[in-house]
Amino acid sequence: MRVYVPLTLSGLAEAHENGELGPGPLGAYAVTPALREWYVSDDIEELEYAALNRAAQASLRLLAGDPQAARRRVVVAVDVPDGAAVADPDRGLDQSSLGEVRVAGPVPLSKAAAVHVDAADAEADVAAAAAALGAADQGDDDAQFTVDGAEDHDLMWFGVQEIPELLG
Repeated sequence: MRVYVPLTLSGLAEAHENGELGPGPLGAYAVTPALREWYVSDDIEELEYAALNRAAQASLRLLAGDPQAARRRVVVAVDVPDGAAVADPDRGLDQSSLGEVRVAGPVPLSKAAAVHVDAADAEADVAAAAAALGAADQGDDDAQFTVDGAEDHDLMWFGVQEIPELLG
């Protein structure tokens, strides 16, 4: 099963140094039954893209909580055994938790399929979105517009072997 783990660049550096994502439990996103129902698609690529975007939103939340982190969203796509990623059945179709899963333990970085990171030209919009996130959560439409601006930037794909250059 493919899961998408939200991080920051400093979190990616730590994972690279330790050789694993963790310790567990890890918050991640995947194609869950609730995400399938919400997205209303059978196209696995579209569903995985939706899960990736949910993880990118979670990465933005990590950035909002860490003012020292570089203003670039990071998501690591990792393959874990079926059953290793579990959705909370009590959250059901709660829109804020769609696609959300927990992985009990650490995951070796060698299980990563790819790393997705914002381009440098997204930093200003991502910084503005991270700063506006609290107001957007309180219902401020202008702040939500700013947060949505970060989503105008697609995350770039990198192979795992490119992590050192990303961190360089």
